Amino acid sequence: MSALQALQEEQARLKIRLQELQELQRNLRDCPQDKVPFPVPESPLVFRGHFQEGKATAKSVVSHVRICYPLPGGSALVTFDDPNVAKQVLQQKEHQINVEGFRLRVQVQPLELPVLTSIQVSSRKNDQRVLVSGFPAELKLSEEELLDKLEIFFGKTKNGGGDVEMRELLQGGVMLGFTEDGVAQHLCQMGQFTVPLGKQQSCLTVSPYMSGKIQKAEVRPQPVPQSVLVLNIPDVLDSPELQDILEIHFQKPTRGGGEVEAVTVVPPGQRGLAVFTSKSG
Repeated sequence: MSALQALQEEQARLKIRLQELQELQRNLRDCPQDKVPFPVPESPLVFRGHFQEGKATAKSVVSHVRICYPLPGGSALVTFDDPNVAKQVLQQKEHQINVEGFRLRVQVQPLELPVLTSIQVSSRKNDQRVLVSGFPAELKLSEEELLDKLEIFFGKTKNGGGDVEMRELLQGGVMLGFTEDGVAQHLCQMGQFTVPLGKQQSCLTVSPYMSGKIQKAEVRPQPVPQSVLVLNIPDVLDSPELQDILEIHFQKPTRGGGEVEAVTVVPPGQRGLAVFTSKSG
């Protein structure tokens, strides 16, 4: 009698588990598949007139969509509408700028930015961590609320999870670390989950968590054809007045100039950052 009762209980438990798996399978069919592009375009760079002041600046910073170029004190960045105008201006290395009562002697030189051309990264899959992604843009949860709800869901064995020992919000996803071996691999095999987040059900993707290390990076200088760098500007005028004088000088065709799009001046004794972005950015 006891053996028959145990068999019936096991049969009931398996039936419940089967219903849970069927429900999970239906939810997965309804989940949209996320495609994550990884484009690496080669885009021309242009100065957008954005400028940051500061007494100390780091070396040139290369990022995904912008390059911050340090400007020394006593310099100016002049950007023209036509790259051919910048080329004409550079034919004369020294320019004399007439100001009432005196002349300014400044030097001009081409501007080149360090651009990352290739990168070699070694990656390794972490067997006890996963990356959860696919969060809806309209999700209104704080960081702690989101991490708590993910830990609750993926901490349950019925969802294929286990004891969560680590969690971290990353850009575009959440990293979860588990204490038990095999949990992360099992979740990655399942792939997608419908997770209650706030008042909505969200289809999330679970993928392997990869840790990487940069082994080699190559950087080459890329000219900025529309801009020139003006150096050795003395401390004789205020920045707004000097900016107007430089714009007037470099837009005159008799000086080899033309239509000026932007002028940025860094007074002597100060430093600045000129921010360059791709033309489509």
